[in-house]
Amino acid sequence: MSTTRISFELNGQPVWAEVEAHHSVLDVLRNTFELYGARESCGQGLCGCCTVSVDGKVVSGCLALAIDLDGCSVLTVEGLDSGGELDPLQQAFIDCGAFQCGFCTPGFLMMSKQLLAQNPEPSESDIKHFLAGNLCRCAAYPEIIQAVQLAAHRMNKQEQV
Repeated sequence: MSTTRISFELNGQPVWAEVEAHHSVLDVLRNTFELYGARESCGQGLCGCCTVSVDGKVVSGCLALAIDLDGCSVLTVEGLDSGGELDPLQQAFIDCGAFQCGFCTPGFLMMSKQLLAQNPEPSESDIKHFLAGNLCRCAAYPEIIQAVQLAAHRMNKQEQV
């Protein structure tokens, strides 16, 4: 099979990869860069476990083609921290116990990050609507909503200082 060399920014670092036309974003992240935060669950873009951000917009890594990453900026859950300090959203998930098994947590974090970028003060209804495409088999939904609210509060408080 023929491959194509793509170059892109991954979690703030320039990288390149040889990809085949059928490789998904998830394939490249996991198999080439050994980033295992985004996970395949449904394989149909319906559960949110494989969510990553490409040029500031969330995508289902199991459906998006890796070849389309050429020239893009990709952010994964592994890139959320800053200099070893957790993102306020990550810290809020810990503080609220917004996970049980943790399988879905990276997808919820990435979707929540997108939500807060678009709406820094989301209502509970806004959060539920935005995260409706993410599934948690452990049913940690109340804690996830609480964590997003806490992160929004902390982030807005920081901006005021």
